[in-house]
Amino acid sequence: MMGTFKKATALFAALTLSVGLSACNRGGEEAGDGKVLLALSTQTNPFFVQLRDGAQAKADELGIELEIQDASDDAATQVNQLNNAATTGADVVIVNPTDSDAVSPAVKQLNDAQIPVVAVDRGVNDAEVASFVSSDNVAGGKQAADEVASAIDEKGSVLVLQGIPGSSASRDRGTGFDEGLGSYPDIKVAAKQTAGFDRAKALDVTTNLLQANPDVKAIFAENDEMALGAIEALGDRTDEIAVVGFDGTEDGIAAIEDGSMTATIAQQPAELGALAVEQAKAILDGEEPESEVPVEVVNVTKENVGDFQ
Repeated sequence: MMGTFKKATALFAALTLSVGLSACNRGGEEAGDGKVLLALSTQTNPFFVQLRDGAQAKADELGIELEIQDASDDAATQVNQLNNAATTGADVVIVNPTDSDAVSPAVKQLNDAQIPVVAVDRGVNDAEVASFVSSDNVAGGKQAADEVASAIDEKGSVLVLQGIPGSSASRDRGTGFDEGLGSYPDIKVAAKQTAGFDRAKALDVTTNLLQANPDVKAIFAENDEMALGAIEALGDRTDEIAVVGFDGTEDGIAAIEDGSMTATIAQQPAELGALAVEQAKAILDGEEPESEVPVEVVNVTKENVGDFQ
C-alpha cells in the first residue's frame, strides 16, 4: 500500500512538473508573459518607424518582451531572421514581410514549430497566419484613384510609381488604383515603374518617366516616400502635376500642408503596430486571436490636413 502511494505521489509530481514546463514553453500563456519577435521589413521608412514605435509602446504597456529585427528591405535577410526565431526563444512572431511570397517557406517552418505568426501591414502568401492586421489597401487604392481624378478634372494621363514587387501592399494598392480608374474612361496610365517604396529611387524613376512622358497630369505613388521623391523630381512643376501618395506619414502630411502634394491615403501605422501586439498578447494568454483586424484608411487633402498634424 505504502509503495503504491509513493509511486502515485511521484507520478503526480512528475505530471505537475511536466504541465509547468509545458506552460513555460508555450510562452506562459496563463500569465500572459512571453517573448515576441517583430520582424520588420525596414526601419529607414518613416511609416515602419511609426509602426515599430506603436508596437513597442503597446508591448511596454502589456509587459511583453519585444525583440525587433530589421531586414533592411532584403527578403533573404528576413527569411534568415524568421528561420532563427525558434532558436532565439520567440513564443510569437509578428512579421511585416519584405516580400509576401519569399517569407512563405519560413512562416510554414514556424507553423511546423508551433510558433504562431501575426502578419502586419503586408500579408503572407500560401502560409498560415494566426492574425492579419492591415489597412484595406485595395480600398485605399480606389480612394487614391478618386483623388487623382478630382485633381485633373477626370481626364489626362498619369504615372504610377510601384512599391516592392511581391509585397501585398504594392499589389493591393495597385489593384485598387486600377479598379478605381475604371470609373474614369478619360484617364490613362502612361507608364508604371517600380521605385521600391524608396524616396531616392523615386526621384530617379520619376525624372526618367517625365522625360518620356512630359504631358502627364498626375502621379500616383504607392507610398508617401515615393511621392516625396516624385515631388523632388518635379521641381517647380508641382503646380502643374498632381501627386497623390499613400501612408499618411509626417513628411507626407507636411507636403500636403505646403501644397506640393495633392493628397495621401492615410494609414495609422502606430495603430497597426499596437494592434499586432494585442493579437500576440491574446495568443500568449491562450486566447483565440482575430483572424483579420482591419484598420481604417482616410483621404487627407488640403481641406482636412489640419486634423492629421
